Amino acid sequence: MTNQTRAAQPWRNRFEIAILLTCLPGLLAAIAGCRPAAEPGSRGPGDRLSTPDGVIGLSVLTSDNPFFDELADGLREAAAEYNYDVIVTAGQQKPLLQDQQVDDFITKQVHAIVLCPCDSRAVGATIEKANRAGIPVFTADIASMADTGEVVCHVATDNRGGGEAAAEAVIEMLGGRGNVAVLNHPRIESAILREEGFKGRIEDAPEIKVATTLPGGGERKMSFDSAKDALQTHPDLDGFFCINDPSALGAIRAIQELKKTDQIKVVGFDAQPEARRAVKDGALYATIVQYPREIGRKTAEVIHEHLLGKEVEPEILIPVTIYRKSDADADPELQGRRAE
Repeated sequence: MTNQTRAAQPWRNRFEIAILLTCLPGLLAAIAGCRPAAEPGSRGPGDRLSTPDGVIGLSVLTSDNPFFDELADGLREAAAEYNYDVIVTAGQQKPLLQDQQVDDFITKQVHAIVLCPCDSRAVGATIEKANRAGIPVFTADIASMADTGEVVCHVATDNRGGGEAAAEAVIEMLGGRGNVAVLNHPRIESAILREEGFKGRIEDAPEIKVATTLPGGGERKMSFDSAKDALQTHPDLDGFFCINDPSALGAIRAIQELKKTDQIKVVGFDAQPEARRAVKDGALYATIVQYPREIGRKTAEVIHEHLLGKEVEPEILIPVTIYRKSDADADPELQGRRAE
């Protein structure tokens, strides 16, 4: 090597080092980008990173009922603890719309799907689509009653037990004697169970007769119309059992319009804020308390366990309580302040 070559060597080495240092950040980034993403459920509670470990698609029955807002909030809260994102949609009681929402979840390749079915019997074909795509399906609040479609786990209120509790409230409300109408929702599994639980338990009070059962659709307008029809057809009615609070509030409006508030009493189901105020005001005798936020949280926990490869129970039921006027009078949220 000549002296001239030796003299140039340090400068060439420095030039090569400079190039290496310039390219090193990009090289490291490329290597990092080749690392596999974390498997869903691989991190524990609180171990959050900038990207989610998984995505859950949720389609609730309707956005018009606060119950499902609370359920979705509970699911989001618990899912966030495991670094999952949640896509929330509402079927608006239309099975076809809910089916389209599941198609979208499949296209987005979500890691789990949660359904509150718009039609418990017709939802089987929708669930089968997700099954074929290899996406696990869970139901919350409302179960599938279809012969087809595989559901990993159903998380819900103990609806049959809730119907029995509603019957106890009606027996108490009527003093063990009288005629009652039921406003039901026969397309929805949870409402079917409530009706069955109610009618089974009310048989223990032989002096109470179920005079008529009419569809309330789980919403105010249909329940108002059905209650009005029941009141006109059965002028000797003493009370109503309604399968949810929107139905109960619709029935109350019909009772008020026909000026029968002194004659007719109502038991609802859900303990929504407006219903709890109606209990406090005496317009509603009682409502059954269920815990939608807990249903949502428990569903997220079960999804996490399933994605970890653990065995989960096929059904998890959350108990109910009866909310009477004494509860409303002691309810801090109805006195202008929230519970501590």
